[in-house]
Amino acid sequence: MSWIHSVLFLFLVFRWCIAGESSSPEVTDDGAPMEISEREALYSTIQGFVGDSWNGSDLYPDPCGWTPIQGVSCDLYDDCWYVTELTLGLVHENSLACAASLEIKPQLFKLKHLKSLSFVKCFTSSLTISKEDWISLGSNLESLEFRSNPGLIGELPETFGSLTNLKSLVVLENGFNGKLPTRLCNLSSLKRLVLAGNLFTGTIPDCFNGFKNLLILDLSRNSFSGTLPSTIGEMVSLLKLDLSNNQLEGKLPQGIGFLKNLTLLDVRNNRISGGFSQNVEKIRSLTDLVLSGNPVDIDDMMGIKWENMGSLVVLDLSKMGLRGDIPYGLTKLKRLRFLGLNDNELTGTVPSKEFETLPCLGALYIHGNDLTGELRFSTKFYEKMGTRFKASKNPNLCQYDIVSESRSYVPPLGLKPCSKMKRTEGDLVILQTLRNLKKEDSSSSMSLMVTRRVLSNGSTWDLLLELSLIVLLI
Repeated sequence: MSWIHSVLFLFLVFRWCIAGESSSPEVTDDGAPMEISEREALYSTIQGFVGDSWNGSDLYPDPCGWTPIQGVSCDLYDDCWYVTELTLGLVHENSLACAASLEIKPQLFKLKHLKSLSFVKCFTSSLTISKEDWISLGSNLESLEFRSNPGLIGELPETFGSLTNLKSLVVLENGFNGKLPTRLCNLSSLKRLVLAGNLFTGTIPDCFNGFKNLLILDLSRNSFSGTLPSTIGEMVSLLKLDLSNNQLEGKLPQGIGFLKNLTLLDVRNNRISGGFSQNVEKIRSLTDLVLSGNPVDIDDMMGIKWENMGSLVVLDLSKMGLRGDIPYGLTKLKRLRFLGLNDNELTGTVPSKEFETLPCLGALYIHGNDLTGELRFSTKFYEKMGTRFKASKNPNLCQYDIVSESRSYVPPLGLKPCSKMKRTEGDLVILQTLRNLKKEDSSSSMSLMVTRRVLSNGSTWDLLLELSLIVLLI
């Protein structure tokens, strides 16, 4: 009786897989058949990338059984195997490397249950992707990625906008150029949109109000210009927004302040001039804020109440033309690990004691300003920071003398000890005084009086040394 049941089961499986198909399924050792048309479509697709010499003859029993190919995954539909994930390119050691001359064969678009498609380091020779055929993948494809393909040139196919089930579109470090197709606005199911490291130009489409589920938006390292669209503040689920290294200008749109879930905002190296105090301070969820390299309005920037942004871990305000004192609110950020204030026009003293009490601070850059006074960080602080602390190129800033035998202690480069700086300044005053007095043919008693006034805050021993110096100079 069991034998009859087994035969009946196989008959039903074959019948289900053959229904509606002209090709017959092929049964693998695990009992699940694979349509011949599906297998041929997969093999032809792979051959287009690795060459016709590959025929899958070493696979046992087929790509959906115990396949040794990394990047090919299958799933069962109506008791038949179908390809659901396909990654082309040398991702793993046993992946099939793409040939120098390759093509995207039309059989790729016959993989009817394909959910994920990736091209990694494949296209090195110039190739423009055709607009056709992508529509056929629209009903199932959820993830489409092009990573590190410098040969992919031309505009992004507008038919990508037909892949309405896409949850992830990653176009990273390729050669794509031109303006973004507005049909990308149709991809309302997206959770991740990464278009970084290409040659895209023009303005950013103003259609983000449809991306209610988007978590990551990365448009960095392109040549986008113009102002940011106002609808950027309607992506209510957004966690990370990276617009760095473009040519964006104007002010941040007011809506950015409504992104209550945002943890990363990176707009470095653009031409954004304002809108920070009205928006940034409102986003209490921010952990990473990178604004460096923007010619901002100083009053706008210095008006931010940093003490209200207690979640900040990374804060980069370098190369922004900031003036005035270091904002005291920065010393209240207990979670801060990185603080970049370098290459500005900051003046005043450094709140050393307050910065040292920040428990997580591991990198502090204040070089390239006009800060004054003494740095009074402890040996322990310098041992912890190492080369991640820089204070050079502040002509009137000196380091309070520290005596340490620890090998881990590295004094800040480019700063003189305060005692040496004072001595140098005193010598200059004395020499200048002598020059002036000689010009006026003044008496030695006048010389002594002026010198004593300059050194009145020093010890008697220091005074005698300076007086001996005067005698030698005269």
